[in-house]
Amino acid sequence: MFSIIPRDMRFFDLFEEAGGILVRAAEAYVSVTTDYPHRADHIAVIRRLERDGDDVAHRTLNRLDTTFITPFDREDIYSLMRLMDDVVDEIDAAAKRLTLYQIAGPTSWLAKQTEVLLQACQCVGSAVGQLRSLKKPDGLRARLAELHSLENAGDEINHAATAELYSTSTNAIDVLKWKEIYDLTERAIDRCEDIANTIEAIILKNA
Repeated sequence: MFSIIPRDMRFFDLFEEAGGILVRAAEAYVSVTTDYPHRADHIAVIRRLERDGDDVAHRTLNRLDTTFITPFDREDIYSLMRLMDDVVDEIDAAAKRLTLYQIAGPTSWLAKQTEVLLQACQCVGSAVGQLRSLKKPDGLRARLAELHSLENAGDEINHAATAELYSTSTNAIDVLKWKEIYDLTERAIDRCEDIANTIEAIILKNA
C-alpha cells in the first residue's frame, strides 16, 4: 500500500557506518598478526572501534524507537545491526587475549584466519552498502555467496589449526589459550555469515 509518510532512509547511513567500523576492526586485527611488536597500538585501535560500534548500535536502536516507517522490518534492522556489532565484539575479545595470555607471537593459522575474516568483513561492508538497491539485488547476492564461501574456508582453517594444536603442543595451558583465540576469531567469521543470512531474508521480503 502506498504511504504518504516517507520511510526513514537514515538507517542505510547507520548500516554503512557500522560496516566501515567492522572493516577497520578487521584490518587492525590483521595488523596485529603482521606487526606483532606493535600489537598494543593495533589492539587499542580495535578497542576504540568497539566503542564506536556500540555507539552506532545504540543510535540505531534509538532511531527504531522513534521511527514510524522503516526501510524494512524492524526485527531485521535490529538483527543486522546487532550482528555487525557482534563481529567487532568478537574481534576485540580475540585480540585482547593475545596480550592477556602473554602470547609470544601469532601462529600462521591465526594469520590465515584474520585474512579470511578481513575478506568476510569487506564483503559485509560492500553488502550493507547495496541495501539501498534491493530491487536490483544481483550484485548483493554475489557478495552473500562469497560470504558463505569464506565461512567455509574459515571453518577449514579453524579445524586444521585445532588439529595441529592438539597433536603438537606439549603444554595444556597453551592449548587452552590458543583454542580460545582460534574459536573467537572463527566466531567473528561465523557472525559475518549470519549477516549474510539476515540480508538474504531481507531480500526475500523486499525484492
